[in-house]
Amino acid sequence: MSDKAGEERVLLVHLRQSDRYNEDRELEEFRLLATSAGATVSGIVTGAGRKPDSATFLGRGKVDEVRQALAGTEDVCAVFVNHDLSPAQERNLERAISCRVLDRTGLILSIFAQRAHSHEGKLQVELAQLEHLATRLVRGWTHLERQKGGIGLRGPGETQLETDRRLVAERIKNLNRALGKVQQQRLHRRKARRKVPIATVSLVGYTNAGKSSLFNVLTGAGSYTADRLFATLDPTMRRLTLPGKSQAIITDTVGFIRRLPHRLVAAFHATLEEISEAQMLLHVIDASDPERHEYIAQVAQVLEEIGAGRAPSILVFNKIDRIGVPARCERDENGRIARIWLSARTGEGVGYVLEALGEHMARHRMRRLIRLPLDAGRIRALVYARANVLKEEILEDGWLFDVDISTADAGWLAAQSDFQVEWFLDTPPDTLSAGRVYAHGT
Repeated sequence: MSDKAGEERVLLVHLRQSDRYNEDRELEEFRLLATSAGATVSGIVTGAGRKPDSATFLGRGKVDEVRQALAGTEDVCAVFVNHDLSPAQERNLERAISCRVLDRTGLILSIFAQRAHSHEGKLQVELAQLEHLATRLVRGWTHLERQKGGIGLRGPGETQLETDRRLVAERIKNLNRALGKVQQQRLHRRKARRKVPIATVSLVGYTNAGKSSLFNVLTGAGSYTADRLFATLDPTMRRLTLPGKSQAIITDTVGFIRRLPHRLVAAFHATLEEISEAQMLLHVIDASDPERHEYIAQVAQVLEEIGAGRAPSILVFNKIDRIGVPARCERDENGRIARIWLSARTGEGVGYVLEALGEHMARHRMRRLIRLPLDAGRIRALVYARANVLKEEILEDGWLFDVDISTADAGWLAAQSDFQVEWFLDTPPDTLSAGRVYAHGT
């Protein structure tokens, strides 16, 4: 599907279901999915929800209505159905209307295929696409013979359909093997990060809520942003300096969506593990969206699926410039910041995010005195790199530091091979008195 809007004209089909969320919003979301894929919507066919037809899902009367809509619209080359179709239903519907049909899962997979740029992202999307299309194969996949040269690949007496399916099965196996290696590399990187303990923060939320815009404001990363669904696919990480000299790694992740295909959740499991490993989640919400409470529930459901439902989180209501409310932060019964209202576009209220993260990290910090000998120059540099040095006292035989340090960094520092545990002093920090004293941040 083309990236250029207007090159492909499509017809949308949506059957209303009374037991679902706001139907007008769901239809609008489906329209946004189509335009995000690069298509131009030429018409929409809707209908009352009922038991799906086993042959075409839509039923005979609605199929006739779709056929008439296609006859009255020029240059429509595909019909997008806002439901998941079985392979048989998709094929029968295509034959009945003489037009290519793409169901909801296929459309989302197509968008992901356009947005994947990293090696891992491309592998994940291709795997999800092949698993989705495997049962829909009839012909048209023999180009995959090029993966192994083609000659001698087809067995005697093997039909074209069997060849296609076998080639796709082999490609899926190769993709799973390649993704396994990538997952191991990600695991090694995660273990390396744990050896140098820096808190991780993940931006999560419904797609198009403004996660990447907030990420750019916080880090100056310049990540791609656009007013369309799934503008960001590959996760991006940056180091973030918080008040009190705390350090954190913040991650911008793919946005969630209502009825996110399970194949995508499974294919992107390794990537989503970064969310489940985070010490803090910033749940970004479009404050101007009247359905934001339903979207919050949808995101919570996906977080449960990937094992991140218990991670501490802060609700960040973005886009307050659209609704004319002031920036503010709201605290819970324990006095902790639980909700933040801001605008990533104007920058108003973004400071509350840094304040909230700084407070969260401060709950895991301590005041300590560290006394180092003159030959511990490397450790002195590490102290300045990993702790907030409040005061430094120069002694005849070394240095004495009054520091504010996280429990994780203190443990990491004590684990250094050239660090002596007795260099941490039990003396209260306010007893610094002798020698030349240099104050930092006081």
